[in-house]
Amino acid sequence: MVLRLTVPPLENGDRLTRFEFERRYNAMPKLKKAELIEGTVYMASPLRFEPHAEPHADLMGWLWNYKIATPGVRLGDNPTVRLDLDNEPQPDALLLIDAQAGGQSRFSQDGYIEGAPELIAEIAASSATVDLGDKKRAYRRNGIKEYIVWQVFDQQIDWFCLEAGEYVNLQPNQAGIFQSQVFPGLWLDRSALLAGDMQQVLTVLQTGLSSPEHKAFVQQLNQIMESNSH
Repeated sequence: MVLRLTVPPLENGDRLTRFEFERRYNAMPKLKKAELIEGTVYMASPLRFEPHAEPHADLMGWLWNYKIATPGVRLGDNPTVRLDLDNEPQPDALLLIDAQAGGQSRFSQDGYIEGAPELIAEIAASSATVDLGDKKRAYRRNGIKEYIVWQVFDQQIDWFCLEAGEYVNLQPNQAGIFQSQVFPGLWLDRSALLAGDMQQVLTVLQTGLSSPEHKAFVQQLNQIMESNSH
């Protein structure tokens, strides 16, 4: 009789190395989302429409409009990120500067992000404890410069910026507009997003995209990409 070794399935709460996590994840092709955060496996429950799917779509729409107006900036929806040996998250959304444009993350030979993308965003419905606890610590330690957490049930959006190794809350201006410190022109009307008023969200974003700061950022990215192409 031949003994066949099988790969154990991933289960919530498993304590694994990143390599073992990937081995088990790859052996479960029907699994849509699992994360390794500080060495612990977290598996997503089925996603409801209003607490997660719709806010996620609105967030992606806002970020996509910024991405198409900003060369060298790339947008990901639920990509796997190899942060370090204990952390392999699959964030709801991320915005990164391509390596050819001076970004701090890279793509592995097998197509995964390695290192810290510049901005990560999470929709925190049932996952708020993890998103604002272990995951936030892992993101800070690995140098993710901006971290947005949308707490749907609490009707709250936190935008953290990395300063001197610590996350501090980015404060909106008097009009209630967040302005990214890493991506010039990435402006967000917090109240409009919470209310689902995407027309207003995109109007404010367009104002950011028309700002001198965004134009200077685009010029800087183009210069770096041109220099790296030679």
